[in-house]
Amino acid sequence: MINIKANLFLLAMPIILMGIVESFFGILSVAVFHDQIGSGFLQPGIYMIVIAILMLGFAKQFDSSRIGYRDALLFATLTWVICGLLGAIPIVLIAHTSITDGVFESISALTTTGATMLSGLDQMPRSFLLYRQFLQWLGGLGVVIFVVAILPMLNVGGMKLLKAETPGPIKDEKLSPRITKTAHYLWLIYLILTVLCCIAYVGTGMSFFDAIAHSFTTVSTGGFSTHDASMGYFDKPSILLVSDVFMLMGAISFALHFQVLWSKDLKSYWQNEETRVFLCMVVFMAIVIILSLGWTGEFTGTLAEFNNAFFLLVSFITSTGYGTAELSHWPVLTILLLVFAGYLGGCAGSTAGGNKIIRGIISFKLVLLQLKQLVHPQGVFAIRYQKRAISQDVLNATKAFMSMAAFSSMVLTIMLMSTGLDFWSSFTAVTACLNVLGPAFGVLGNNFQPVSDQGTWLLSAAMLLGRLEYFTVLALLTPMFWRR
Repeated sequence: MINIKANLFLLAMPIILMGIVESFFGILSVAVFHDQIGSGFLQPGIYMIVIAILMLGFAKQFDSSRIGYRDALLFATLTWVICGLLGAIPIVLIAHTSITDGVFESISALTTTGATMLSGLDQMPRSFLLYRQFLQWLGGLGVVIFVVAILPMLNVGGMKLLKAETPGPIKDEKLSPRITKTAHYLWLIYLILTVLCCIAYVGTGMSFFDAIAHSFTTVSTGGFSTHDASMGYFDKPSILLVSDVFMLMGAISFALHFQVLWSKDLKSYWQNEETRVFLCMVVFMAIVIILSLGWTGEFTGTLAEFNNAFFLLVSFITSTGYGTAELSHWPVLTILLLVFAGYLGGCAGSTAGGNKIIRGIISFKLVLLQLKQLVHPQGVFAIRYQKRAISQDVLNATKAFMSMAAFSSMVLTIMLMSTGLDFWSSFTAVTACLNVLGPAFGVLGNNFQPVSDQGTWLLSAAMLLGRLEYFTVLALLTPMFWRR
């Protein structure tokens, strides 16, 4: 049974969080940037804080140990929906977009998708641009994990919330016996990587403002930029190299980052099977893409071309979605390889989207298992990951996820085509949103403005579906979820 008081109390946390964030950017607008848009942040921010305080007063007494998995699933889904709606208010007020486009932009930011309805970014107020970037940073590690981190009382129920939020098929690893400490450790690593990324960007010649803004969306693998040309605006190879490093760091499990930091042993990265396969896949796909560009005559072998090709591959496989000018001139075959890389995604427990490398590893081993059993019908084989046998529950979950990913891509593409978009534009838009990737192609190559209102709401739902990895959302739509 759903614990109404517990959910009201918990949902007050993201509301007050969004209120504080928007109020902060209102103060930043007035006191630092002087761009005269402070009221667009302050007014909704103050209202949110007041509403959240009233909710806390109504549901102040509840037993956190009674938080069940139904509550966790409901909270995880509603948190993203509520934050997406609340985050859209300043976008609608300041950028003068429709509610439909504002909600899309906000959800795209929070889910770290990076798809945008906006153009003319270079002329927009700085406080507004930084707000978009910060929303991606906030959503990168997960708003739910933030709530768990600030609520010590959730030491019992918090693990259920964390499992509902954490991407990947294996969700039982904890960095600490206390779940709040686990959340704190994850945020500490996230903050350290962000600061290091900002320092590195400044060192390559980025302005301090752009360095802060892009460090938010690089480590979160979000992909928003303060410029319409994205990373192509800077036209500097060293900036792309810094971006490569920190996009890859963002796409590796943050629990593994903590393990390396704690043990001071860099070999742990290579010893982790998922990370090892991920890095090998990056190198392998980079070679394939460069060969495909050479085959089509788009690659002449210069260092700058290699740098751009590798950058765009890393941008897609980590689901960041940064772009450069070269992407618009690439042949369809190579772009299709990038779309495939977006489906592969990064590692579980990271900020990256996609199907996650661990699921690819398990799926590949399942295929090998079937081949072995075909050759040796009487043989008994086990699928192992990190030298340990994988449970049947994880195998079933992986098969179900991969099937749902393929099915959702097909259905949503057909639904988007029914709104008037062509196949290539529809398919790449759905791919971008389900894998929280960002860029699409065809008529959506610059931004998502050509999408109809119906298509925009459909893609907003796709972003939430992909961010919460399908089943967290779909469970709420089943009658059995609401039965006692």
